[in-house]
Amino acid sequence: MADTPAAPAAQPTSPAPDEEVLEGGGVNVVTRVGSTVRRPARPWTPAIHVLLRHLRDVGFEGAPRVHGTDEQGREVLDYVAGEVGNYPLTEQVRSESALLSAGRLLRGYHDATTTLLDQGVEGWQLGPIEPVEVLCHGDFAPYNCVFRDGEAVSLIDFDGARPGPRAWDLAYALYRFAPLTRPENGDGFGGTDEQARRARQFLDAYGATPELRATVVATLGRRLQSLVDFMQAAADAGDENFARHIADGHADLYLHDIAYIEAHRADWQRVVVDD
Repeated sequence: MADTPAAPAAQPTSPAPDEEVLEGGGVNVVTRVGSTVRRPARPWTPAIHVLLRHLRDVGFEGAPRVHGTDEQGREVLDYVAGEVGNYPLTEQVRSESALLSAGRLLRGYHDATTTLLDQGVEGWQLGPIEPVEVLCHGDFAPYNCVFRDGEAVSLIDFDGARPGPRAWDLAYALYRFAPLTRPENGDGFGGTDEQARRARQFLDAYGATPELRATVVATLGRRLQSLVDFMQAAADAGDENFARHIADGHADLYLHDIAYIEAHRADWQRVVVDD
């Protein structure tokens, strides 16, 4: 079943003079004010703040601290210094050290969320996916990681957080970090063999078991299809940002990449799962 997004939130018409608009905000206007970041609050923001506070409480430092909301009702977070992996990806973000550290960062995040599941937090933007094992980040990609000296040091943008299986995040992470994209996708790089090798390296850095590796490979196409369904549902609900993305060909790009992933399933099985 397709995810059904909430209605888009109102955005400030323009940032204040002391605010710097940050690149890569996607569908949100994100600004920096001194040592903080301001993002529009959404109906699921309170649940995300519970998550971020929990991460700090259990000693996970790879996420910004939350400081409530400002006078405009925007959420206030720590500004995390470093390079965000926006496209086109730099050599730092494409490096092996970035790949491996991203795998370790995601494992640390997942493990830190397990003790929050028992608290029954509700109010996430998206419903749970069975089997629920962790609180998925929901959009683990270079553009939602901060890198310093070739290492992924922090996650950002938890709007897509939801209870679900580890494989849900890992499948999307492989799509973005390996990256499992067809040659015509300008955001990708490397041939099929290199992509498969990088996917295996990411999962090894994560500490994935053979069983988990097999589940991740089996999840790849379904995970991308869910993104296409989400975009279409958002556009149908009147979200102009997602309607524009579809008109610009983003949904078609994902569908072509799904076909590429399915066509090379034997390669992923051989290198990512069996080797």
